[in-house]
Amino acid sequence: MRLLNIDLYIMLTINVSDEIRKLCPDFAGAAIFAQVKNSSHNENLWKLITKSSSEYRANHQIEDIKKNHAIAATRTAYKKFGKDPNRYRPSSEALCRRILRELPLYQIDTLVDLINLTSIRTGYSIGGFDADKIEGNTLTLGIGMINEPYEGIGRGILNIEGLPVYRDAIGGIGTPTSDHERTKIELSTSNFLAIINGYSGKEGLQETAEYMQSLLKEFTDSDGGLVTYF
Repeated sequence: MRLLNIDLYIMLTINVSDEIRKLCPDFAGAAIFAQVKNSSHNENLWKLITKSSSEYRANHQIEDIKKNHAIAATRTAYKKFGKDPNRYRPSSEALCRRILRELPLYQIDTLVDLINLTSIRTGYSIGGFDADKIEGNTLTLGIGMINEPYEGIGRGILNIEGLPVYRDAIGGIGTPTSDHERTKIELSTSNFLAIINGYSGKEGLQETAEYMQSLLKEFTDSDGGLVTYF
């Protein structure tokens, strides 16, 4: 799978390792690459997040979260890889649990907020990266190793042994539980990469990518970017 930023002449290849394919043969991913204008806060986006959170709270109980096909499949993948999903929850599950516990969602910035909205609406754990911070021209999805160094955003050192992890030329940059500080989105981010992880297969992946594209168009002065599937 290849992504091309014509202006910066950057080509990025995303590979899925044999160990992932063997344990999760139905895995399918979608990557969105877009040139964007980030902002610290978008009031209209936050109103949409508030509305979606209220609707989710009105229609779900805690026990419903694990019934979502994307969340359930990600939890199953964790178990196959040797990770306890109750200790290291996928980000989409953590967001939904926070809503049902009536805890306020974190307001970070427009790009991160729209990723979180997409996760709430779909159940997919979505990696979001400043593409200019990725080292090399290849990302590979593999499984975290024992004592592999990894600093999760806002979490400090994270034990990623047994977690699915995307690695660039330097090391890990993203897991469904937390992305890495090194490639995190900031207000200065202009080249944006999102990766939607479909451990449940292809069903729902295109609709999720298209929904995120619509948010990018509406809230980040973007044309929605390029979507490729892998």
